[in-house]
Amino acid sequence: MTVLAALVAGFVAAALLQRTMRGTLAHPVLARENYRGHALPTAAGFVLVAAVVAVDGGRAVLGLLGAGDAATAPARLLVLAAVVAFGFLGLLDDLLGDAYDRGLSGHLRAAVRGRVTTGFVKLGGGTAVALVLAGTWVGDRPLRVVVDGAVIALAANVGNLLDRAPGRTTKWGLLGGAAVLAVAGSSAAGVALAVVLGAAAALLAPDLREELMLGDTGANALGAAIGVATVIEAPPAARSAVAAALFALTLLSEVVSFSRIIDAVPPLRWFDRLGRRSDP
Repeated sequence: MTVLAALVAGFVAAALLQRTMRGTLAHPVLARENYRGHALPTAAGFVLVAAVVAVDGGRAVLGLLGAGDAATAPARLLVLAAVVAFGFLGLLDDLLGDAYDRGLSGHLRAAVRGRVTTGFVKLGGGTAVALVLAGTWVGDRPLRVVVDGAVIALAANVGNLLDRAPGRTTKWGLLGGAAVLAVAGSSAAGVALAVVLGAAAALLAPDLREELMLGDTGANALGAAIGVATVIEAPPAARSAVAAALFALTLLSEVVSFSRIIDAVPPLRWFDRLGRRSDP
């Protein structure tokens, strides 16, 4: 499968699922208020996860029929595993989380007091999954596993931190993903990532129209997929720099909101509001 075909397949699969699952998305359990007080379905990012699974399943069937690769590349499996695992952890937080404990420090304080939040489960589970994925790829190199695991886990977390305005996570995710895709090309990781980016692109318009919210489900899955592809395709020095940058952004989010920074910088504010409905 080519990168273009993967992008199209991901886009079409997510667009079809989003249209045909409107009844599911309208279920009251998913209803949350957005930043303007409008009730929208959250966790709509499960459409992205389902689309990626559907496309990969289709690729496997075509491979068995001799119309594609019969063997599944390890890189493709790692991207798929990241999307499913981080999507599940995000869905748990979307459905069962509350607004009382926010940020890394909030979840850690709650855990110290003996109360484990869904956010803490997502934090611990995401860290564990990231280390497994990194260890699977880089092998028995402890420091490298830790750094590459940080790239995956922190990329997922930053995707979640950006999800505070319509389309914001998807816009930045598509930009970051495109940069990784430029390096990966038509490799197994590049094609796998292209499916994810195509699915995310299909949800951008309804997100901007405030018809749905990706939630942690979609934001974490998108960020983790980009993180895994980065670990697979980027050289070690670049991965270390990415880990440091993502860690700095995570620490910054504990003291100032990304929304405030974006609103204070004209180019960022323009990009953030591009395609969005006008604020009242």
